[in-house]
Amino acid sequence: MLPHPSDTAYPAASGDTDWWRGAVIYQIYPRSFQDSNGDGIGDLPGITRRLDYIAGLGVDAIWLSPFFTSPMADFGYDVSDYRDVDPMFGTLDDFKAMVAKAKSLGLKVLIDLVISHTSDQHAWFKESRSSRSNPKADWYVWAQSKPEGSPPNNWLSIFGGSAWEWDGVRGQYYLHNFLTSQPDLNFHNKEVQTAVLDVARFWLDLGVEGFRLDTVNFYFHDQELRDNPPRPPNVPITGVDPSNPYSFQHHLFDKTRPENLAFLERLRRLADAYPGTTLVGEIGADRDVIGTTAAYTVKDKRLHMAYSFDLLTEDNSPAYLRQTIEAMEAELGDGWPSWALSNHDVTRVATRWGQGRDLRRFAPLATALVTCLRGTPCIYQGEELGLEEADVPFELLQDPYGIRFWPKFKGRDGCRTPMPWDADAAHAGFTEGTPWLPVPQAHHMVGVSAQSGDGTSVLERTRSFLTWRKQQPPLQKGSIRFVDAPEGMFALLRHFEDRAILCVFNMTSDSTSFTPDIGALTLLSGSGFGGTLDGATLKIHGLDAAFAEVEA
Repeated sequence: MLPHPSDTAYPAASGDTDWWRGAVIYQIYPRSFQDSNGDGIGDLPGITRRLDYIAGLGVDAIWLSPFFTSPMADFGYDVSDYRDVDPMFGTLDDFKAMVAKAKSLGLKVLIDLVISHTSDQHAWFKESRSSRSNPKADWYVWAQSKPEGSPPNNWLSIFGGSAWEWDGVRGQYYLHNFLTSQPDLNFHNKEVQTAVLDVARFWLDLGVEGFRLDTVNFYFHDQELRDNPPRPPNVPITGVDPSNPYSFQHHLFDKTRPENLAFLERLRRLADAYPGTTLVGEIGADRDVIGTTAAYTVKDKRLHMAYSFDLLTEDNSPAYLRQTIEAMEAELGDGWPSWALSNHDVTRVATRWGQGRDLRRFAPLATALVTCLRGTPCIYQGEELGLEEADVPFELLQDPYGIRFWPKFKGRDGCRTPMPWDADAAHAGFTEGTPWLPVPQAHHMVGVSAQSGDGTSVLERTRSFLTWRKQQPPLQKGSIRFVDAPEGMFALLRHFEDRAILCVFNMTSDSTSFTPDIGALTLLSGSGFGGTLDGATLKIHGLDAAFAEVEA
């Protein structure tokens, strides 16, 4: 265990401690971003090398998926040492160098904090399983079998089968909501809470400005170990494939427990001791998602914002978008959402929403839309290129989730293939070795080098829009309300202090005119989109947008 790095602590943040409101966060999946040593796996020095590119996109922060020491059964979401970097990604010194470079470019650094469970190779679990009386015996969720030897209850793992695994050393079952090699920590034990808070403090002292909290509603379980009932027909399936038996249950007792709120308040107090720190919670709920989000993001008390899955869907109709966002706004109150269209766990938005559409027009439109909502948008690496989902053959799959549920569900490897940098280089410039996942030829053709300098490319249009957005406070911190618009169009009004901006998105392929009844308009230039204003009428080509100032 490494010492507490107080000698390398950064000074308290200055300036806008609410920088996260409306900031654009760029998600990096380290394994697939940039390899610096030829082993076929991305690493921290590779990320440092590409920080100038990220800053040039016009984003405000980066979020790194896990890079901690891990046996990589779930690609870093199974942590065996919270206070060190896995050698495949580099060293702690590499991390410090990356943070320093990011700060010099004005980029905030957020990292994934995976504390609902650890790896079974973590020293805590090795001690916990060694006996029923050791100092960490109660650090994980252990339970007796039923009299006939079956698991304690009917809880299921997201990755398939029972959520309980028999341990022959202790002669008990332990809980794992994910892989059997990812035992769940027992947050009912205050020592566990203190230990994970110390982990958070370690990284805050190294200069990170916040955490994306993985599976933030999974920390606590029902101490009575009551069975989950079947999922009612009116409860939607969220976060898992419908073919997964996990979706058959109504998860009342294995997650989203009320005790979690008190722990989040402890975590928030720690974050507040480091001004400018932000907490983004990933809430994987299948009941009252919006209510849970509202409870978890009570202003100045718990999380700063909650990462929403509501737009990681197949439906992208303006009617669905408006209904979803209005429902969130109605219940959230002072709470703050975080929106995303893609991440490392779902099919890329260019494939989900862009099928049959001209991606050179649709991909920048989708990015503009999500970054104009009230909230903090997250852009996943490659989204700025319009990358489509890769088709990875079964024999090359790495994801245990996909291997388990193939062929109905192909897993997450298709959105995790390496970032294409140089269209003409082997493996698109990601590595000089053999990449851990293949780089599709179609991705070579739309790599960074192929799009840079082409003002009509997805990359350059995204850069142009995000740079323009930085100069529009209403699009960052303003209130939101929707404006009725013709079918196929999505219109919203953002208002902040003495400015109001109307944002209109034409989701169809046909040109459309629109005369909003909200007052006099002045068309705003510089966004990179081509809508025009004729009197009070906006004229917008297919898969295009318009932005106009509304007179007070």
